[in-house]
Amino acid sequence: MALHQGPAASPSEPTRRLALNPFFGEANPVGGMTEAPPHHQLPDGPLPPASAYQLVHDELMLDGNSRLNLATFVTTWMEPQAAVLMAECRDKNMVDKDEYPRTAELERRCVAMLAQLWNAPDPAAAVGCSTTGSSEACMLAGMALKRRWAKRNADRYPGSARPNLIMGVNVQVCWEKFCNFWEVEARLVPMEGDRFHLDAESAAALCDENTIGVVAVLGSTFDGSYEPVAEICAALDALQERTGLDIPVHVDGASGAMVAPFIDEDLIWDFRLPRVSSINTSGHKYGLVYPGVGWALWRSAAELPEDLVFRVNYLGGDMPTFALNFSRPGAQVVAQYYTFLRLGREGYRAVQQTSRDIARGLAERIEAMGDFQLLTRGNQLPVFAFTTAPDVTSFDVFDVSRRLREHGWLVPAYTFPANREDLSVLRVVCRNGFSADLAGLLIEDLGRLLPELRSQSGPSIRDKSTATSFHH
Repeated sequence: MALHQGPAASPSEPTRRLALNPFFGEANPVGGMTEAPPHHQLPDGPLPPASAYQLVHDELMLDGNSRLNLATFVTTWMEPQAAVLMAECRDKNMVDKDEYPRTAELERRCVAMLAQLWNAPDPAAAVGCSTTGSSEACMLAGMALKRRWAKRNADRYPGSARPNLIMGVNVQVCWEKFCNFWEVEARLVPMEGDRFHLDAESAAALCDENTIGVVAVLGSTFDGSYEPVAEICAALDALQERTGLDIPVHVDGASGAMVAPFIDEDLIWDFRLPRVSSINTSGHKYGLVYPGVGWALWRSAAELPEDLVFRVNYLGGDMPTFALNFSRPGAQVVAQYYTFLRLGREGYRAVQQTSRDIARGLAERIEAMGDFQLLTRGNQLPVFAFTTAPDVTSFDVFDVSRRLREHGWLVPAYTFPANREDLSVLRVVCRNGFSADLAGLLIEDLGRLLPELRSQSGPSIRDKSTATSFHH
């Protein structure tokens, strides 16, 4: 969640209030709405429900159109039937499995489906749970890696041994949070040249007796590329043969774990690799469910230390739980089961292939304009990144992002991390609901902007830190 502070004091409007339309002043039992409610404190009394709705609704009109948000990986469209099911389940607490046993059963079925989808050697032995998203799933996977390492090194930890985790600098920020919160050294492999993610040789080179695991990302948020999971596992196999170090791999499949099984079936990245101990995904990304739901699975109970699992009985029954929070709605889990049931393998294959086809076609059309250079082409995740061509000096990616926003499009511009801070890119995420027609409209708007951008004397935005935001 974003971190907020209270409102700063403003001499010009110390007690600013929401604007009140006279039409909203309907009567109520306590004398009607005689003045607008304040911004940052509770009103003295209640409002009629229609008035409260309209005040909130009107302010939210200033938000962007989520369907035109090409920055986010998060699902922005579902069928009306899914929305109805979610509304029917929004009051159900996912953690209360004794009171809502059918909701718990649907969660169990989703875990079983994912275990089969990710080729667990014994799907019945795989262990998994739903989460509020991939960030929580990654935290849980990291905790399991650290606890297993600590048990193996009980004579040195806590004490002289400090655990470390190997990953590329391109990982989602949740992994940096994990290392910070759980006091694990983050060993980040920087980008080099045209390599924008973790490679096998660099991963193995950083491992030692204090390494709790290696994180391989199936679909980098920076450019949509898959990290070479099989090559990383092979390098760690060779490392074990040389040194005896047995380093597990966690696959952060936030996006790719719901893409590769359907349209990259020959790609070996999952539990078929014995070194892969756990996998996570975001149900609310290419799992095609509204936020927020994620999934974490372990190859077997042996990979998830039992002492991380809590059992409580004060909601009734015996309830094992492994989570960072407690209460959360069951609606998203129900929506995930609905989507699995609704689409099946062939339906998911059709949706993900369509998204990839749109991404690849859009990337080619942008490249054909001559002003841009592609870094990726949307042929792994339906995501691609591009920058300005070397001979373009009149504008940069931040100018393009700003001007597209004027047309309603949110296309993020950002700099890459170490050691490629010199590289600034735009990234387009093609999701279900972003149609070929919308892609065509984006190309038309971009084409209208280019003549004016080409006529500039140089890039117009000097402070890149405030030019735009990078969205995962």
